[in-house]
Amino acid sequence: MRLLTLPTPDSTTPPTERASALVFEDPRSQRLLQRVKQLAQGDAPVLLRGETGTGKEILARHLHELSARRGQPFIAVSCGALAASRAEGELFGHEQLAFTGTLALKRGLLELADGGTLFLDEIGDLPLGLQARLLRVLQERAVVRPGARHAVPIDVRVVATTSVPLENVAAAGAFRDDLLSRLSGATLAVPPLRERPGDIVPLARYFLATCARRLAATPAVLAASAAEPLLAHGWPGNIRELEHVIHQAFLVCRGGRVTRSDLRFSGSQPKPPSPALPGPQANVEGLMAALESTVAALFESEVPGAYERIEEIVTRTVYRRCERNLGQTARVLGVTRETVRARLLQSGEIGTPTSEPPVPSLRSGDVSPASRGVPAVHG
Repeated sequence: MRLLTLPTPDSTTPPTERASALVFEDPRSQRLLQRVKQLAQGDAPVLLRGETGTGKEILARHLHELSARRGQPFIAVSCGALAASRAEGELFGHEQLAFTGTLALKRGLLELADGGTLFLDEIGDLPLGLQARLLRVLQERAVVRPGARHAVPIDVRVVATTSVPLENVAAAGAFRDDLLSRLSGATLAVPPLRERPGDIVPLARYFLATCARRLAATPAVLAASAAEPLLAHGWPGNIRELEHVIHQAFLVCRGGRVTRSDLRFSGSQPKPPSPALPGPQANVEGLMAALESTVAALFESEVPGAYERIEEIVTRTVYRRCERNLGQTARVLGVTRETVRARLLQSGEIGTPTSEPPVPSLRSGDVSPASRGVPAVHG
C-alpha cells in the first residue's frame, strides 16, 4: 500500500488526521503524485482544482515537503472562515503608532509563512479587496502592512484550492481575472474519490487503524463483504464522507470486524454494481461518463485554454439548440445575455453588431432572413 505521511513541525499549521496521510493506490492517484513532484521543482503559485473533500490539502503539504521549502513554515488558511472585519489584519498584519510613541506591530500570515508555503483553501471566498492586495504581493514579493509606509520583502509560495470553476466566479465579477491568470500558471486537477476506486478499500483500512489509535481501542479489520458496497457507493462527500462512514462502522462493529451491515451511507444509497442501465437512461449515463472523462483528460494533458474552449463549445451548442435566441440561451446556461453575446462574438459564432437598420418584423408572406441563407440572431 502506498501511504503518504507528512511530518508536522512546530512552525507549520498542524494538519487534520485526514490531511496527515492519504492512500495513493489507484493509477490515477499515482499519476497525480508524479504531477505534484513536477510542480514541486518550481516556485510559481499553484491552483488545486477539485471537489470538496478530495484531499487537496494533503497534496499541498506533499508539494511543500518535496520542494526546496521543506522544513520551512506551511501556513494553512481557510478563506471562507476568515471574518470579513479581520481578514486583512490576519493576512497582511498591521502597524499602529500609539499615543505614547510606541509602535504596535502584528505580522500577518503572509509574513509568518516567509520562506515557506501559504495554503489558501477555497480562495474564491477571499473578498475582492484582499484579492487585489494578494495579487500585488505575488507580483512584488513584498507585503505592506496596513498602517505602514514601507514594504516588507517576503519569500512565499502560494498554493490555493477551489471547488468551483473560478472562471465562472470571475465572469460574475466576484473574482479578479488577473489574479486567476496569476494562479493558473500551474494547475492540478484532483479527481473525486469515485474516479479513484483503487484508493477506497486501502483508505478505509487506514481510517480503521486511525480510529483504533485515536480511541485507544482494539483494532478492527475490514471484512470482504464490506468491500463491495464501499466500491459501489458514489461518495459525493469524497474522502471526508468515507472517513465518517468508517468511523461510524468502527463504533458499531462486533468482534473486531467491519461487515456490510455495519456500513451506513448518508444521502444516496450505494450504486448498483452493474453499470448497465436499461433504455435511454443508459445512453445518457454513458454520454455523461464519456464527457467527464474527456474533460478530465483535457485538463490532465494541460491543453492550452481548455476551459475556454469547452465553454465556447457548450455556449455555441446551446445557442444553436435554442434557435439562436440569446435570451433563451442565457436562461439555459444561467448567465447574462451580455455574457452569452460576448462568448459568441469571441468564438466567431456571431459577427460584430453593425449600424445596419433593423429588420422589420415579419408579416404573413414575408421571407425570413434564414430562408435567404442569412443566419438570424434573436434576443
